[in-house]
Amino acid sequence: MLKIIKSGLLFGLLLSACAAHAELPYGYKVVLLTENFPPFNMSVDDKNFARDDGIDGISAEIVRAMFKRAGIDYSLSLRFPWDRLYRLTLDKPNYGLFSTTFTAERQPLFKWVGPLAKTGWVLLAAPGNNLSVASLKEAAQYRIGAYKNDAVSQHLESQGMAPVNALRDQQNVQKLIKGQIDLWATTDPVGRYLAKQEGVSGLTTVLRFNEAELYLALNKDTPDEVVQRLQKALDELRSEGFIEDMTNSYL
Repeated sequence: MLKIIKSGLLFGLLLSACAAHAELPYGYKVVLLTENFPPFNMSVDDKNFARDDGIDGISAEIVRAMFKRAGIDYSLSLRFPWDRLYRLTLDKPNYGLFSTTFTAERQPLFKWVGPLAKTGWVLLAAPGNNLSVASLKEAAQYRIGAYKNDAVSQHLESQGMAPVNALRDQQNVQKLIKGQIDLWATTDPVGRYLAKQEGVSGLTTVLRFNEAELYLALNKDTPDEVVQRLQKALDELRSEGFIEDMTNSYL
């Protein structure tokens, strides 16, 4: 009798698990978007368009492993510019975007899975530039280049500043070197990585003004079941050391 009861309980648990997974519509797939944001996500051939295996980076590898473990289907493409990807994810029910910096302003706009990685926000100056500022308020007197609709740019704007926004963050490297901007507001280590790609080294960190975390941002209409399964998968990968190992392999 006890064996029958145990068997019944096990069968009930299996049915519950199946029912939980069945909450997702048949054929459900998340359309994942990303951009060139090395070393977190980037195209293998350095172009502004790539799909699936043509994309690598710390966050890209973590997201792949996360979706595989969660048993959720997805497609992955890298495109340009960020502003368009950001708006698509806001508007399309089954879309997701990474690596997206989590901010208080953005929190109600998406559903979030993370963190995937941690970063810092910095003001960089050209080699040999002896600019010195103690705060963003003090930096406001200078021409500051940023990346349109990037979290750093949005933060500066929320502080009443008016950054000179570029459609590609790499453009700010040359603007800085040519003296078209005085400071470059960007993410560390992304800024230094992009500068090296442009053949520029020796940039000076004038101010480090924020610590940030990178997440997968999902459209607000994403089923909670999807968010929960992905977060559980990410937490397991982190506890197993996968996140640390993947990060160290790139940095």
